[in-house]
Amino acid sequence: MSTLERLKRLFINKFDFNIEELKPTTTLELLGLDSLDKIEFMFDIENEFKIKIPDEEFKVTTIQDMVDAVDRFVQKQAPESQKLAASS
Repeated sequence: MSTLERLKRLFINKFDFNIEELKPTTTLELLGLDSLDKIEFMFDIENEFKIKIPDEEFKVTTIQDMVDAVDRFVQKQAPESQKLAASS
């Protein structure tokens, strides 16, 4: 399952959005998420992907921004054995 699909599932479970609302270009503002929603969702993302997101580095506007950020954090925080396997 791709990062986008996993994030969509989290959005649907947490906020009860329709899948049609969750396009890569959809902004978090358009979805009506306030700052508290974003912080709580960040914790859900950390749990789902088993990563730690530094608050100051999670500046995202769209769902695609979120996908890119999560992929970057997963890559940076993956154990060396996973990094080697992914680059093969």
